[in-house]
Amino acid sequence: MNDSIDPDIKERQSLIAAAFFGNCPRCAERTLFDGVMIGGGANFAPKCTHCDLDYDAFNVGDGPAAFITFLMGALIVTLALTLELSLQPPFYVHVLLWVPLTIVMTILSLRVAKGALITLEYRNKAKEAVSAAVKEIVSADEKEALSTDGNDA
Repeated sequence: MNDSIDPDIKERQSLIAAAFFGNCPRCAERTLFDGVMIGGGANFAPKCTHCDLDYDAFNVGDGPAAFITFLMGALIVTLALTLELSLQPPFYVHVLLWVPLTIVMTILSLRVAKGALITLEYRNKAKEAVSAAVKEIVSADEKEALSTDGNDA
């Protein structure tokens, strides 16, 4: 782990830059994603290779994927319809234009959305919400499990 990391770096880098470049929320190095776009797509690296921040501890989930899919779908359909109604190109033009554009735009947008979400989770110290009642139930269940395991031996 690098001890020379400035603790205020997360405040200096903008959210847009951190999300767009895949910067680590702690040290601002470009280590958030596995590989380049084609090899890694929008998959997080297991941890930062510079400061050892564990990316698996963050819960990004499928929210960005669903949002980006609907957003890109609406945008591509609007552009395809506009092209069709104005120029009426052959069908193969639509296939050659919109399929690759949709794939590239979706993956790039996913990287930015997931990068922004993980950066915001880190900055806001977001954790899973667990109420006190749930903690008490889990604690009581653990105590009961421990006491029954001791009696069976």
